[in-house]
Amino acid sequence: MPDQVSISDPTGVGPPITLDRFEVPRNLEDHHQRVGKIPEPDPHYVDLGMLYRFAQIEAVRRSEPEGFAALHLAVRGHMGTGKDHDIEQFAAHMGLPYYRIPLTGEVRDVTLIGSTRLHGDGKGGTESRWEDGDITRALRGPALLNLSELNAAGAETLFALHGLLDRYGALDLPNGETVRLRPDVRVFGTMNPTDIRDYAGTQTLNKAFADRWVIWEKDFPAADQLQAMLRRRYPSMRDDYVEAIARLAIEVNASFVVPDASTRVESPLSLRSVLDRIPTGLRVYHSDTDPLRRSWEEFVLPHVDSFDRDHYETVWNAVVRKGPAVTPFAA
Repeated sequence: MPDQVSISDPTGVGPPITLDRFEVPRNLEDHHQRVGKIPEPDPHYVDLGMLYRFAQIEAVRRSEPEGFAALHLAVRGHMGTGKDHDIEQFAAHMGLPYYRIPLTGEVRDVTLIGSTRLHGDGKGGTESRWEDGDITRALRGPALLNLSELNAAGAETLFALHGLLDRYGALDLPNGETVRLRPDVRVFGTMNPTDIRDYAGTQTLNKAFADRWVIWEKDFPAADQLQAMLRRRYPSMRDDYVEAIARLAIEVNASFVVPDASTRVESPLSLRSVLDRIPTGLRVYHSDTDPLRRSWEEFVLPHVDSFDRDHYETVWNAVVRKGPAVTPFAA
């Protein structure tokens, strides 16, 4: 019997979803390599609902498979909202090898699909051999394929993927081979919002390409969600610090998403800052007179555009002004 995993609804509304995990067949030539690409579940991961939504689709896909070959999931959200982490953790729960392939305007379709190359034949001559590209290699399956930054891909890349992502469900390789979308392969994608922000290289998705995806929005976490993340990752962090960091993030990111370009900031306080940088600063400067302020100066402000720093300081003075007087972590 295959292993099973149960995924709960973080809102407590829906019932837990129990799914069979995938298995990587031992007779695959690249079995060892694929098994090595199955992510480990992150013990500090807090599902804000996206993992459960993935599980809902997976459950329906298995119970009602008709028409699901052309259904692929994409998550759209600002930098630092945890889009790729959600998808990686779904791969970890499902036991799927995880292939994250960034799509940028610099990536050619031959890099993603593959090409024929010359190799020495050991006799002084050469012979041509087909070499899979990144996407084709993942499609040999089983795999969860995450096409990261979908709306930064060049036109030739998007058109090369059209056949894979519609009901045809296959890639036709230049060497004449057809690689079909296997039942043990899942295709996901991520993208940043297309607005006037500085997401270099992004563009509005081609409508035909966008129609091949179910696109879900991922917002910045709320204050209680940020606090839950911090407490799970740093159980010894004192409540005063947990609450102050969450309030700072909420206020900065509220200014990041306002539509008025004259008042908004262009640098969000990402989850990387909240969960990694600031706690690291608190560890480094734990004996300082104001560890949170020092962490703010050394681990947050250097990542902020210079024209945003005044606003960051305004938020600091309005929310914290002076960090907690106690040490950041309980003994």
